[in-house]
Amino acid sequence: MVRQRAVLLVVALAAASSSRGEQLPETTLYASGQGSYHTFRIPALAVTPQGTVLAFAEGRRKSAGDAGRIDLLVRRSTDSGDTWSEPQIVWSDGDNTCGNPCPVVDRDTGVIWLPMTWNRGDDHEKAIMAGTSRDTRRVFMTCSRDDGLTWEKPRDVTAATKRPEWRWYATGPGGAIQLSRGPHAGRLVVPCDHSHADSREYGSHAIVSDDHGATWRLGGMAPKRGVNECAVVELADGRLLLTMRNYDRAKKVRQVAFSDDGGETWRDQGFDDALIEPVCQAAIDRLRWPEGDAPGVLLFSNPASQSKRERMTVRGSFDDGRTWPVSLLLHEGPAAYSDLAVLADGRIACLYEAGDKGSSETIRLARFAADRLLDAAD
Repeated sequence: MVRQRAVLLVVALAAASSSRGEQLPETTLYASGQGSYHTFRIPALAVTPQGTVLAFAEGRRKSAGDAGRIDLLVRRSTDSGDTWSEPQIVWSDGDNTCGNPCPVVDRDTGVIWLPMTWNRGDDHEKAIMAGTSRDTRRVFMTCSRDDGLTWEKPRDVTAATKRPEWRWYATGPGGAIQLSRGPHAGRLVVPCDHSHADSREYGSHAIVSDDHGATWRLGGMAPKRGVNECAVVELADGRLLLTMRNYDRAKKVRQVAFSDDGGETWRDQGFDDALIEPVCQAAIDRLRWPEGDAPGVLLFSNPASQSKRERMTVRGSFDDGRTWPVSLLLHEGPAAYSDLAVLADGRIACLYEAGDKGSSETIRLARFAADRLLDAAD
């Protein structure tokens, strides 16, 4: 019966992929022009041990650009996304840039850690990469010990997490993970990226904590350059999979790398031909672990196009990312960054940027239930 239900899940998801006729219920959490903000960008999701959903975003005060005055915001939901609090400022620093949320929930302590980055508002990425900026890109950490209601003053962890020769730096954006299996169980692993001073090329890496966020340090780097914004997931065999934004346009797909030691080192970097992309951020998460004859399920979201930021799509894998046989189109039009989470009620949530004329018009939340599809197929 377990195997039968696993097969039915694949069939049901495939049917959803091929017969998407009806719009999934969605909630717009951030819309351009709300409050004192010109644009909202860079979504990130976390679900706390109490089931509270936290939806993070950058609030960009004066323009849609990546520089200038940018605040880091969060909205909370205690009913799996049915209702939401008003946006709360997690971090604001005058006219400077505070962003790149990459939350991770420590299941052992209940603390929500939030890695972030900072730079002067008048320093742009191009100048930071060229070494001509007034300051540099810095790494900060904050946390909430009360289910996301309040946040501690951000602390600078740049010295422990950034090499001196790196210039640009980004945490995530999206979600980080806590390892649940093997010798490194309990470790917090945050996917990050950086730029090299010698070539101005990007690279991907991880930072880790083995003491529940008290201290942070550098993990390993992806062996090849030409990649940056990345996401990480734990595989059933104990390895980690890092999926990375790819600048090698010879293949318009994601790049991946693997770690056998909890993110200390990365190897076997290559292309994932199934995951097409237009050079953009993406998200990956685990819906469930393998159990008995039932396969585990990984989830992946990105704009599934090789030419434009459009067609926000959630994919499913039943073999730990070797293949992605099923997909669900959330939005046909302009779409860009996203993050994934599994809600306390078992539904899948995708928080993503989308619009009618441009991808930064809204950040919206789609929720859908794989179990509901399975039950309908029984």
